[in-house]
Amino acid sequence: MDRATFACSTAFFREYSSWSQGAFCLPGGHVDFIEKVDSFTYSDFFRDYLIPNQPCVFSAKFTEDWGSRRNWVAWDGKPNFDHLLQKFGEAVVPVANCDIKEYNSNPKEQLPFKEYIQYWKEYIQNGYRSPRGCLYLKDWHLSRAFPEQDVYTTPVYFSSDWLNEYWDTIAGDDYRFVYMGPKGSWTPFHADVFRSYSWSANICGRKKWLLYPAGQEDYLKDLHGNLPFDVTAPGLQDRSVYPRYNQSQAPVEIVQEAGEIVFIPSGWHHQVYNLEDTISINHNWVNGCNVAIMWCFLQDELAAVQREINEWKEPMDDWHQQCQLIMKSCTGIDYKEFYNFLKVIAENRISVLEKGLDEEASAKNTPKAAISTLGMLHAVFDLKRAVKVLTSLSANEDFKKLDLTSLSPPPEALLHHLKAAIDTALL
Repeated sequence: MDRATFACSTAFFREYSSWSQGAFCLPGGHVDFIEKVDSFTYSDFFRDYLIPNQPCVFSAKFTEDWGSRRNWVAWDGKPNFDHLLQKFGEAVVPVANCDIKEYNSNPKEQLPFKEYIQYWKEYIQNGYRSPRGCLYLKDWHLSRAFPEQDVYTTPVYFSSDWLNEYWDTIAGDDYRFVYMGPKGSWTPFHADVFRSYSWSANICGRKKWLLYPAGQEDYLKDLHGNLPFDVTAPGLQDRSVYPRYNQSQAPVEIVQEAGEIVFIPSGWHHQVYNLEDTISINHNWVNGCNVAIMWCFLQDELAAVQREINEWKEPMDDWHQQCQLIMKSCTGIDYKEFYNFLKVIAENRISVLEKGLDEEASAKNTPKAAISTLGMLHAVFDLKRAVKVLTSLSANEDFKKLDLTSLSPPPEALLHHLKAAIDTALL
């Protein structure tokens, strides 16, 4: 897809680059269904869903050319176990037990993929029962483990993906996952990593989603401020334990069919059920539209850590650094890595703005190719959002108390470079 995909005018850019973040509930719980591929552009998605932080569902037409839709699904619409075993039988995969609660989630173990498929077949044959419980293959980094496989192509609507762009650059991790599970497997109530966006495509099967707009989760907390494990549990009606539950709105419900893609907005808590034997592909991602939400989340997480170990503040010389270490162990990132995250994203866009895109890079699935696909004005939009968050980070007192000598370039120099690049691009 070429740059015309993001055919926005300067007026469009100026309007939406000044919008603030924030979610609100859809009237009556309605969720838009996007039917046709050829009549829905990236700018439509940007304007109507990314910026206002609203969910939507894409029809199966958006995934019909995926290799996984052709090869992973049998003639009856069920998972093609024979094909999956042939391609991935020797892999080792993470599997959660949906019947056990452990620290507000399900315990996981690593299993050979062929063992999991054997379990799944037996689970079906036994009427969806097993002494091992209901096992759900979750968070499998299949794309990273099998990059040569023709599985799917990320739709252009989700291509402004700073999380995976950054972790691909440093070869550290990724947020691209495959989920496979029998009817009855489910995911407890949660919001996604870093309060990111997520998209989830059903290769086969059906899912039921319960979605709560950002902020609604506060009404679901118990007396101690803890979120529920299961938002459908009768215990939430007990006002002595969940005093604000009756003030919460009913969740937005989505039943997702085979081939459809659900877009989950930033910070929306959700609970998900597999209504049939289901395989799905999921990405978490952050971009210029919700990076400020990620930054607010990190500040909240650090404040929670500081409250927990406040009694050690005086006797501990490196208390601030210890807080960062604990936060990183809980969330996967600290303030200095967040700075490097913003730096990599910004420098990639500056490179394209200053040097353009060479033919070799444009022919590959690279961050620079994705930036070029969305257009130069989108790159400027990204830079402006990065500048706002970097300015806030640089002024943050907890950030300034860290040893910043390892950061290159220093925050002030990076901000100057970004602002100069924006001014040059808008001339």
